[in-house]
Amino acid sequence: MLQAMNTGHDGSMTTLHANTPRDAIARIETMSMMAGLDLPLLAIRQQIASAIDLIVHMDRLSDGARKVVRITEVPRMEGDVVTLSDIFRFDQTGLGAEGKILGDMRATGLRPLFTPRLEVAGFKLRGEIFGG
Repeated sequence: MLQAMNTGHDGSMTTLHANTPRDAIARIETMSMMAGLDLPLLAIRQQIASAIDLIVHMDRLSDGARKVVRITEVPRMEGDVVTLSDIFRFDQTGLGAEGKILGDMRATGLRPLFTPRLEVAGFKLRGEIFGG
Protein backbone atom coordinates (compact mmCIF):
# COMPACT_ATOMS: atom_id res chain seq x y z
CA MET A 1 0.00 0.00 0.00
CA LEU A 2 2.70 2.46 0.97
CA GLN A 3 4.74 1.74 -2.14
CA ALA A 4 1.64 2.10 -4.35
CA MET A 5 0.85 5.48 -2.77
CA ASN A 6 4.35 6.70 -3.61
CA THR A 7 4.17 5.91 -7.34
CA GLY A 8 3.03 9.41 -8.28
CA HIS A 9 -0.63 8.61 -8.86
CA ASP A 10 -2.96 10.95 -6.99
CA GLY A 11 -5.80 9.54 -4.95
CA SER A 12 -5.25 6.60 -2.64
CA MET A 13 -7.22 5.47 0.36
CA THR A 14 -6.78 2.67 2.83
CA THR A 15 -7.96 1.59 6.27
CA LEU A 16 -6.20 0.20 9.30
CA HIS A 17 -6.93 -0.30 12.98
CA ALA A 18 -5.21 1.98 15.50
CA ASN A 19 -6.17 3.84 18.67
CA THR A 20 -4.94 7.30 17.62
CA PRO A 21 -3.51 8.99 14.53
CA ARG A 22 -0.02 8.67 16.06
CA ASP A 23 -0.65 4.94 16.59
CA ALA A 24 -1.75 4.71 12.93
CA ILE A 25 1.69 5.96 11.85
CA ALA A 26 3.38 3.40 14.11
CA ARG A 27 1.11 0.67 12.74
CA ILE A 28 2.02 1.54 9.14
CA GLU A 29 5.70 1.44 10.11
CA THR A 30 5.23 -1.98 11.72
CA MET A 31 3.24 -3.40 8.78
CA SER A 32 5.90 -2.13 6.36
CA MET A 33 8.66 -3.82 8.34
CA MET A 34 6.62 -7.04 8.56
CA ALA A 35 6.18 -7.00 4.76
CA GLY A 36 9.87 -7.73 4.36
CA LEU A 37 10.67 -4.57 2.41
CA ASP A 38 14.06 -4.43 4.13
CA LEU A 39 13.99 -0.63 4.29
CA PRO A 40 15.45 1.35 7.17
CA LEU A 41 12.85 2.88 9.50
CA LEU A 42 13.79 6.40 8.40
CA ALA A 43 13.05 5.49 4.75
CA ILE A 44 9.66 4.04 5.76
CA ARG A 45 8.84 7.22 7.68
CA GLN A 46 9.86 9.36 4.70
CA GLN A 47 7.54 7.34 2.47
CA ILE A 48 4.70 7.75 4.99
CA ALA A 49 5.20 11.54 5.18
CA SER A 50 5.36 11.73 1.38
CA ALA A 51 2.33 9.54 0.66
CA ILE A 52 -0.22 10.36 3.35
CA ASP A 53 -2.00 13.72 3.59
CA LEU A 54 -4.75 12.94 6.10
CA ILE A 55 -5.69 10.47 8.78
CA VAL A 56 -9.42 10.27 9.52
CA HIS A 57 -9.71 8.65 12.94
CA MET A 58 -12.96 7.01 13.99
CA ASP A 59 -13.59 5.81 17.51
CA ARG A 60 -16.28 3.94 19.35
CA LEU A 61 -17.51 6.28 22.06
CA SER A 62 -18.60 5.16 25.52
CA ASP A 63 -22.26 5.24 24.37
CA GLY A 64 -21.42 2.70 21.66
CA ALA A 65 -21.66 5.14 18.74
CA ARG A 66 -18.88 5.29 16.17
CA LYS A 67 -17.84 8.82 15.25
CA VAL A 68 -15.07 10.59 13.44
CA VAL A 69 -13.12 12.09 16.35
CA ARG A 70 -10.10 13.53 14.55
CA ILE A 71 -9.02 14.61 11.10
CA THR A 72 -5.26 14.91 11.23
CA GLU A 73 -2.84 16.16 8.60
CA VAL A 74 0.51 14.46 8.01
CA PRO A 75 2.42 17.58 6.92
CA ARG A 76 6.09 16.55 6.88
CA MET A 77 9.06 15.09 8.69
CA GLU A 78 10.98 16.90 11.41
CA GLY A 79 14.26 15.13 11.90
CA ASP A 80 13.34 11.46 11.99
CA VAL A 81 9.76 12.00 13.22
CA VAL A 82 6.59 12.12 11.11
CA THR A 83 4.72 15.22 12.29
CA LEU A 84 0.96 15.36 12.78
CA SER A 85 -1.41 18.33 13.01
CA ASP A 86 -5.04 18.00 14.02
CA ILE A 87 -7.26 19.95 11.60
CA PHE A 88 -10.58 18.95 13.24
CA ARG A 89 -11.32 17.30 16.61
CA PHE A 90 -14.53 15.99 18.13
CA ASP A 91 -15.50 18.11 21.12
CA GLN A 92 -17.82 16.34 23.55
CA THR A 93 -20.26 18.87 24.97
CA GLY A 94 -22.33 16.66 27.24
CA LEU A 95 -24.58 13.67 27.58
CA GLY A 96 -28.07 13.42 26.15
CA ALA A 97 -30.93 11.08 26.82
CA GLU A 98 -29.93 7.56 27.75
CA GLY A 99 -26.25 8.53 27.97
CA LYS A 100 -25.86 9.51 24.32
CA ILE A 101 -22.70 11.54 23.83
CA LEU A 102 -23.32 15.01 22.43
CA GLY A 103 -20.75 17.06 20.58
CA ASP A 104 -19.44 18.41 17.31
CA MET A 105 -16.38 18.34 15.12
CA ARG A 106 -14.52 21.60 15.68
CA ALA A 107 -11.79 23.21 13.62
CA THR A 108 -8.46 23.66 15.40
CA GLY A 109 -7.65 26.79 13.39
CA LEU A 110 -4.94 25.10 11.34
CA ARG A 111 -5.29 25.22 7.57
CA PRO A 112 -3.88 22.09 5.89
CA LEU A 113 -0.64 22.57 3.98
CA PHE A 114 -2.06 20.64 1.02
CA THR A 115 -4.90 23.16 0.50
CA PRO A 116 -3.24 24.66 -2.62
CA ARG A 117 -3.25 21.20 -4.25
CA LEU A 118 -6.98 20.91 -3.56
CA GLU A 119 -7.58 24.30 -5.15
CA VAL A 120 -5.64 23.33 -8.29
CA ALA A 121 -7.92 20.28 -8.50
CA GLY A 122 -10.98 22.54 -8.33
CA PHE A 123 -11.83 22.32 -4.62
CA LYS A 124 -11.94 25.84 -3.22
CA LEU A 125 -12.40 25.65 0.54
CA ARG A 126 -13.52 28.73 2.43
CA GLY A 127 -11.17 29.81 5.22
CA GLU A 128 -13.95 29.72 7.82
CA ILE A 129 -14.13 25.93 7.44
CA PHE A 130 -10.79 25.83 9.26
CA GLY A 131 -11.82 28.32 11.92
CA GLY A 132 -10.38 31.42 10.29
